[in-house]
Amino acid sequence: MHPPGPLNAAIVETFDALPRQLQTAARYMLDRPDDVALLSMREQARRAGVPPATMTRLAKRLGLEGYESVRELYAGALRDGTLGFAQKAGAQVEAQKLRGERALAAEMAHSLSRQISALAQPATLDRLADAAGRLHAARRIYCLGLRSCHAAAWHFHYMLSLLGDRTVMLDDAGGTGLDAIRGAGPDDVLLAASVEPYARATIDGARYAVACGVPVVAITDSEVSPLAQIAACAVLVATGSPSFFHTMTPLLAVAEILAALIAGHDGAEALEALGRTEAQLAAFGVHLPRRGVRGSGGETP
Repeated sequence: MHPPGPLNAAIVETFDALPRQLQTAARYMLDRPDDVALLSMREQARRAGVPPATMTRLAKRLGLEGYESVRELYAGALRDGTLGFAQKAGAQVEAQKLRGERALAAEMAHSLSRQISALAQPATLDRLADAAGRLHAARRIYCLGLRSCHAAAWHFHYMLSLLGDRTVMLDDAGGTGLDAIRGAGPDDVLLAASVEPYARATIDGARYAVACGVPVVAITDSEVSPLAQIAACAVLVATGSPSFFHTMTPLLAVAEILAALIAGHDGAEALEALGRTEAQLAAFGVHLPRRGVRGSGGETP
């Protein structure tokens, strides 16, 4: 059974008063909210067995300017997760069959590009600078991200581990993930990443940190997310995607930006630390030797 679409209440209230053709279109909207979000109006009309104009007339009977406004409402519900993960999966499968894989790939690439570009908006840049300043000033940075958000937290930890040992990854090996934070205090910072649906252990860990006087820097998806509400600073990212998976790419981008800003704060110390790291990696033969690349001056060794 589908979760209710955003116009279900209005449709049910007016259904008996609608002409038969509008009732057919309305029933389609009630039964297939995922289609409403992702398919074109003409394709929806075809599947409902009504002319495209009927879909527009229905939208206006429901108090909207046109059917595109209906689709925007349902697309928003899909992004917010109120239509359910299974419905997202089914909708993507249908859309992919209809439009082709190249079209979906292109739509995802364009969506990711817009989301990354949005990080350069002035308000977000202010948040990034604030977050980087707090993290740089911390005695120790505890990094927490679970499930899909683990990659962003771990990537931040890995990048800063190249500069020293100031970060502690709160991994869950052996079920001891949050144990290390017991020694944290006001001079430390917890970097926590979580987006909807929020991982309970992440939120519990962040609340514990705040109760211990540890400031939280959050990477999250909403001003009213459980993390943002308790954080000293929150960097907000978009996670919507044409795919039924929400995207983690903006979180990874924020992790990289923060790590780069902190390294810049450290200046000469960061360069010295990187030198020691490179020497150690070379001693253990961690990476394959680089092959020569051709530049304007010929072969480079």
